[in-house]
Amino acid sequence: MIQFIDVIKRLDNRRILDELNLNVRTGETYVIIGGSGTGKSVTLKHMVGLMRPDSGQVLIDDSDIGNADSKQLRRLRRKFGFVFQDAALINWLSVGQNIALPLREHTDLSEEEITETVREKLALVSLSGIEKRLPSMLSGGMRKRVGLARAIVMNPEIILYDEPTAGLDPIMTSAISHLIADLQHRLHTTSVVVTHDMESAYVVADRIGMLHQGKVIWEGTPDEIRRADNPRVSAFVEGRYDPNLDEE
Repeated sequence: MIQFIDVIKRLDNRRILDELNLNVRTGETYVIIGGSGTGKSVTLKHMVGLMRPDSGQVLIDDSDIGNADSKQLRRLRRKFGFVFQDAALINWLSVGQNIALPLREHTDLSEEEITETVREKLALVSLSGIEKRLPSMLSGGMRKRVGLARAIVMNPEIILYDEPTAGLDPIMTSAISHLIADLQHRLHTTSVVVTHDMESAYVVADRIGMLHQGKVIWEGTPDEIRRADNPRVSAFVEGRYDPNLDEE
């Protein structure tokens, strides 16, 4: 579903992605881990065409998004739902209006159909009946779930998660992680999750890839990463990762 082929991206004369090769299989949840500045967010931005590679290819379902024109880019982006780290809700719109926004922008559904779709998506994230609340009335965990409901409202083929459990307490982190895994099974989407939280990664991932200096240095299943003999991977998994390693 998603393929990076020898992708190079420079920012401020520094290679952020350095001949990155990455394959995300259709229907799997692929988790990207790594230290700060290793290219995780830049990788997500390339997937939706917010950044384009200096060289190499980014293929979405065999279409080169890096060379897409504006019409092709709009078509490809409709395959995606994006869950932002801070939920990115519009504060002056109600929960229902936030979730309905993509439907109003990109479909011809009637108001009755939009209302019903919003209700269905809120039920999927266990938040039925809060359509009229404002984002300021929600807890951090509820905001995350509303952001997820908005991400799936267009029934995307691919969902991208940018640090979905950041800022949450352990109980809510576990709840959000299990919700992501449950939605994956229900919706049969392809998902890419950027996270620093290994406990969350173990819950949601089919495969995990670690980025270091713009390349995937290790890839495998949650069980395999626990036994990995790569010192950087082991340090990250065990919570003793030294970001200075990235400067070697």
